[in-house]
Amino acid sequence: MLVLDRKQVESLLDMDALIAALAPAMVELSAGRISMPPRTLAEVPERGLLGVMPAYLPSSNTLSCKLVSVFPGNGPKGLPTHQAVVMLFDADTGATLAMLDGASITALRTAAGSALATRLLAREDASVLLVVGNGVQAASHARAIPRVRKIRELRIAARDDVAAAALARELGEELGVKARALPIGKEAFAGAQVICATTHAAEPVVQGAWLEPGMHLNSVGLNPRGRELDAEAVLGARVAVESRAAALAPPPSGANDLKEARTPVEIGEVLAGTQPGRQSPEEITLYKSVGVAVQDAVAARLVYDAALKRDVGTEIKV
Repeated sequence: MLVLDRKQVESLLDMDALIAALAPAMVELSAGRISMPPRTLAEVPERGLLGVMPAYLPSSNTLSCKLVSVFPGNGPKGLPTHQAVVMLFDADTGATLAMLDGASITALRTAAGSALATRLLAREDASVLLVVGNGVQAASHARAIPRVRKIRELRIAARDDVAAAALARELGEELGVKARALPIGKEAFAGAQVICATTHAAEPVVQGAWLEPGMHLNSVGLNPRGRELDAEAVLGARVAVESRAAALAPPPSGANDLKEARTPVEIGEVLAGTQPGRQSPEEITLYKSVGVAVQDAVAARLVYDAALKRDVGTEIKV
């Protein structure tokens, strides 16, 4: 079994290749050609949960399973709130092929999914990006979205002013764009064309009153006892999801945010042309992600194949 740590996964997983590879996988998912049972969760009362996310992709003969823990109280302890491993198996024999750091895969595949949705749904001229949050997902989204749209201005809005300012400085220098930090509120949203909400908020950090015609939103936060988006934001948008079955499942697996939504389209349906995406320049579009195992499988396969080519990782006997 090949073992790959966080730094190795990050060095091996190419974001452009991942965005491209997710597209046909999402079409397969919507067409019903992928085996992906509902996510199973074990809750630890008042502390967190452990999720189990298996998937099989016939087109690439990829069999994988992610184990992910979400413990929101870890932040003040200096520990990650999300921790995970992805196991990759030989789909012909069931033998274990690899164990990969799942936190890095989760961060990168989630941002790649949002980038794919942005490519499909955001206005072509979108150039102002607002990221709500200042954690791992905030940084990965700020790096991914400029790969599908020409971003000239980056805004970071978070409850922690100091952390938001530090992240804005870091990303502005790295990406070569104008970047600034703002408090969460109407001013931060004004004039933004792509918004990425990346929090674990229990109370909405995106309000419909702050939204303007033509905006595209990506919301990846999933809190079993809360929501990132208020009802007005959801009701006023055309909603797309990875999978209706996953997104509309009861919490803690599904999204509280979509209680008021009209029946959402799936990203795979938009890619296949069976459902329309953005229908006018003024329409507000929303991609609500709950995370699906097929995306982990696609990312894990890319990492594993690259590791074999570059002779990276530690081989152990099991």
